[in-house]
Amino acid sequence: LAVGILDVDLCGPSIPRMLSVGRPDVHQCDSGWVPVYTDAQKSLALMSIGFLMEDPDEAVVWRGPKKTALIAQFVSDVAWGELDVLLVDTPPGTSDEHLAVLENLKKHRVDGAVLVTTPQAVSTGDVRREITFCKKTGVRILGIIENMSGFVCPHCSECSNIFSRGGGEELAKLTGSEFLGSVPLDPQLSRCIEEGEDFTQLFSESTTFSAISSISQTLLSSLQTA
Repeated sequence: LAVGILDVDLCGPSIPRMLSVGRPDVHQCDSGWVPVYTDAQKSLALMSIGFLMEDPDEAVVWRGPKKTALIAQFVSDVAWGELDVLLVDTPPGTSDEHLAVLENLKKHRVDGAVLVTTPQAVSTGDVRREITFCKKTGVRILGIIENMSGFVCPHCSECSNIFSRGGGEELAKLTGSEFLGSVPLDPQLSRCIEEGEDFTQLFSESTTFSAISSISQTLLSSLQTA
């Protein structure tokens, strides 16, 4: 499966760190910018503003038009090649980034949006507004994921509820959306993200991996039948 990840969280690009990619030089070819690949097989391609910044601690203080222009470049001027899936990682909320992505993907088929919430009411309230945004802009909602759903003990693997639980599933019911599943708060997953290690290889027998794998398979099946 050939996958591209477009990171349009311009003010907080985290994809390079999460996937253990440094700050390689992004160069150009005849077709445009060449994305950064995470593997020798070139099965996972990335593009992020994080690759273009000299100082990783530099703040991106841009108004809407400049953000929109860069996102347009990311969509049209990156030589993604033949992809099976292009995943666009957006910041929370409904801002210029979301509108720019939709505007620039008009000529392509947008399969839909995956919305991620934590169980608390303050988070589900934000995601409800994102659901309204999707409906107003004609974006199909592929489903809702509840993140940080319980805490997995690194010693005994028992899952305990630190926050409230079930907010994502309840939101899905209230809005008529599909509930894709819950991902617990797992210290091992957090460590892998922090250190850029492959959680799927190191902890393939864990409850958390099982949850992520199940969600992935459900999404793939949904995309194949779309």
